[in-house]
Amino acid sequence: MNNEQNKNALMLQQAIELMPDNVRDQFVSNALKLMREASSPFRKLMAYYTCAMMEVETKLNVLNEEFSLQYDRNPISSIKTRLKSFGSIIEKLQRKGISLSDPDAMEAKLNDIAGVRVVCSFPEDVYMLADALLKQDDIRLLARKDYIQHPKPNGYRSLHLIVEVPVFFSKGRQMMRVEVQIRTIAMDFWASLEHQLSYKKDVPHSEEIGAELKECAEVISHTDQRMQEIREKIGIFTELT
Repeated sequence: MNNEQNKNALMLQQAIELMPDNVRDQFVSNALKLMREASSPFRKLMAYYTCAMMEVETKLNVLNEEFSLQYDRNPISSIKTRLKSFGSIIEKLQRKGISLSDPDAMEAKLNDIAGVRVVCSFPEDVYMLADALLKQDDIRLLARKDYIQHPKPNGYRSLHLIVEVPVFFSKGRQMMRVEVQIRTIAMDFWASLEHQLSYKKDVPHSEEIGAELKECAEVISHTDQRMQEIREKIGIFTELT
């Protein structure tokens, strides 16, 4: 809170204290009611997004179990879910000129409120899982960005999918959007370190470190492919024996 906001808050507090008891009680009651009414649609929408993440996570876990039986290994190393923080949502809504009290506009304009990050062992697992997920008839693909085949300028690699998934409630079905990020263990390790560089302020020699990270991204990509080739050779040898 800045100085101007502090000053306004103090003035409001002093004005409330000068009110007669009955007026003050009514004012506070009305203010709380307005806050509850404004936040209720938001809380409801966040609960819907949480359920949507659970749906996608369940689908991925089922696929992982199926593939473990089919290929005698688990392609998924880990699954993480995250709901965008209240502060981040507010900031993005303000940039787009969307009111917090308008959940329909929020739902239509923001695609990354609910996120599921899937970490796999090998690059081919990324595409195998994505294809299997998108083949399900209740999943609708809205957008696909392949940063593995087309990395970002800083070296970032990952497959991003924006999907709609049905969530069934007592009063009916609700289609919800979820951002699914699928990457390898090596890509995830790189992204974690790059995230620290991007969001940490006043990092000495940040440009030099950024160049090093980009070089590492190329090495990691090459290593991912080499490891996949080695795994395929091991698989062929196992079949022959």
